[in-house]
Amino acid sequence: MSLEILLALAGFAFVSTITPGPNNMMVMASGANFGLARTMPHLLGITFGFTFMILLVGLGLGQVFGRVPGARVVLIVLSVGYLLVLAWKIAHAAAPEGGDAGGTPLTFLQAAAFQWVNPKAWTMALTAITLYASGGVLSAAIVAGTFGALSLPCIASWTVLGREIRRFLTSPARLRAFNWTMAVLLVASLWPSVAPLL
Repeated sequence: MSLEILLALAGFAFVSTITPGPNNMMVMASGANFGLARTMPHLLGITFGFTFMILLVGLGLGQVFGRVPGARVVLIVLSVGYLLVLAWKIAHAAAPEGGDAGGTPLTFLQAAAFQWVNPKAWTMALTAITLYASGGVLSAAIVAGTFGALSLPCIASWTVLGREIRRFLTSPARLRAFNWTMAVLLVASLWPSVAPLL
């Protein structure tokens, strides 16, 4: 892989992981409710889960969408269902009394597994492999490694933003309003994936 292609890949990885999407909305809500330290397993689960997903897509898993016509629709239906459940949990994370959040942040395994039903993750993985991988294990590993190196700091920035917003969430009503807003934004992040089916 040439330096020019690697730099272009790094730019794509940065932009696609720093922009809003389901992962970033969830870690921002988690940062506000639980702080950076308790959200760290969630961050690491996203990073390792997505990196592994890109590697598998690069090794041929992405061809399923071309060979099985209904695979994309099934993925989107599963994604919408799971994201609605997560949005419900985020919306109800605020404790009825006091400023502390109820519930628990996603675990490493839950966050890693979520990548497989995250429509933005699939779009990013398929695009990255199509545009930047030239075929073979090494090429797929370079694409996956680039995303792995850049995704953790990008996603962590959303968690830190959530943690800093917590300063303004000093009452249960404000925390509840924030959580409902994050739940709505999480559901809204589905639109680019669902719109083509309508």
